[in-house]
Amino acid sequence: MSVSEAKRLKELEAENTRLKKLLAESLLEGEVMKEALRKKW
Repeated sequence: MSVSEAKRLKELEAENTRLKKLLAESLLEGEVMKEALRKKW
């Protein structure tokens, strides 16, 4: 593996981690909304 490939891999891993975190936050927010609506009625 070349240095540029290793660097690219690191960048992709960092982006993947960031996207997973965004997805988790989004799913959690959706659950909180559902729970809030359930309790409201």
